[in-house]
Amino acid sequence: MPNQWKPMPPLDIIQPHILCLWKACQTDKQIVVELLTKFLKIHEGMGLRRTCQQNHNVETIHDAMTNLCPMYPNAGGHKVVGLLFHEWNISVPRSIVISYFHTYEPELIHQCKANHLQRKRFWAAGVNDLFMVDQCDKWLRYGLGLHTGIEPFSGHIMWMRVWHSNWNPQLILSYYLDTVKMLGYKRFITYMPMLTQSDPGSENYGIANAHTMLCQWHNPALQGSLQHYWMRTKKNTLLDCGVTSSWYDTNNTLQLCIHFFELSILTLILTCDAYQDQVNNTRKWQDRNKILPHGAPDIIYQSPENFGVLDFKVSNTVRACSACSYHFVFSDQS
Repeated sequence: MPNQWKPMPPLDIIQPHILCLWKACQTDKQIVVELLTKFLKIHEGMGLRRTCQQNHNVETIHDAMTNLCPMYPNAGGHKVVGLLFHEWNISVPRSIVISYFHTYEPELIHQCKANHLQRKRFWAAGVNDLFMVDQCDKWLRYGLGLHTGIEPFSGHIMWMRVWHSNWNPQLILSYYLDTVKMLGYKRFITYMPMLTQSDPGSENYGIANAHTMLCQWHNPALQGSLQHYWMRTKKNTLLDCGVTSSWYDTNNTLQLCIHFFELSILTLILTCDAYQDQVNNTRKWQDRNKILPHGAPDIIYQSPENFGVLDFKVSNTVRACSACSYHFVFSDQS
């Protein structure tokens, strides 16, 4: 008598996809629709348990909260729920986190005040309509430079990089080209956004010129146009704590070279990677003032058609992207 049940798919093939959707906090039904497989039996065998199954309370999350609070002193309940899930594999409802704050940190509850933010309107046509890049110069006095690229429609962080500097156009362009090469990369085809945007610093000339050149190679009708937005306005704590506590002296060349140039960069790279993974796989707090799809940024970016939005990615060849690495656009002159 033949087996009346459908065969189970090989776990080693679908496990990466399951973990990807699990990190994006998708429900069981959403994952089943995405994978079209018997996910309930599979994720139980993998030891992945939901909030009710873990059954945490204020006391069981105390150790994890003790480690998280010094690192994220201003994190609210919604963000802490995501941090517990991504960094400690703890799935807990927001009510338990709020109860923890009331029990162990009541003084911080009283200090919590609404931020006085100035609301501005931002418009984007769809996914990959725009890449926004920016750098943080606050760590330069420690010999560290942070640079970030974001796809604003989905909120997906494309890269977060820490190095000795964030002023080198060649280094900044390498971040963009490495990201573009990773998008798609099927049959030597890769994808890039329609436009890029940055402040008018010379460190961004490489991205502006290279992206424009790639777009012109793809569409000769764009000859003579710049496919980059220059934003004229700019808005520009762990390291500060180390200096004020006299753990190290930034005026000491030996400490600066050993601590910041070696230990800090390695630590911050791991921290930035973990933060990027957590943000890209955490559903944003719903805002009635935003006319954007609601969901985890990584899911929105990878499957925009499931949210009824357009994808404006431009296809190009990996060979064309690699050619930019040796082109004159690496120069800091525009």
